[in-house]
Amino acid sequence: MKVTWNLPGGEAVTAQVDYGQNLMEAAQAQSVPGIIGDCGGSLACATCHVHVATDWRQACGAPGEFEDAMLDMVDDRQDGSRLSCQIEAAPALDGLVLTVPES
Repeated sequence: MKVTWNLPGGEAVTAQVDYGQNLMEAAQAQSVPGIIGDCGGSLACATCHVHVATDWRQACGAPGEFEDAMLDMVDDRQDGSRLSCQIEAAPALDGLVLTVPES
């Protein structure tokens, strides 16, 4: 499936992602700037925070309870904020667009 990460400077990184892979791991494999993933996807940080484009929010689903609590730590939380480690590549997400926040 294809995923695009829009970067703060206006550039974008688009990549093919294997089904079942979480999008933090996919971003790290593509060296997407701003996706750090300090905790390795264990919901112990918010360094893989992204904004999900409006058209994709329903398909990605809402954050769970623990993810929601971690998102409270970010400065620029928005309605579409998610931790990319909690979004798994699936056929319904082919073409997904995410924005990497500035900080």
